[in-house]
Amino acid sequence: MLDQTTFAQRLTTLEQTVLDLQRKVNNQPNSENWLETLIGSISDESAFSEALDYGRRFRQIDQPIIDPKCE
Repeated sequence: MLDQTTFAQRLTTLEQTVLDLQRKVNNQPNSENWLETLIGSISDESAFSEALDYGRRFRQIDQPIIDPKCE
């Protein structure tokens, strides 16, 4: 179990983090079109590129195999 001092320190840190996040959200410019803010926001992330590659491979694997003998 946490002692009282450790608990108080963790709670203070948590409260400060929440305040910092609220300030960041409040300082964000409001866009009329939410899609404008989303487009390109994660395109430089390596995980995003990996997900695109995975989806592309999955779609290619899912394609029917065409047997030239049947044509």
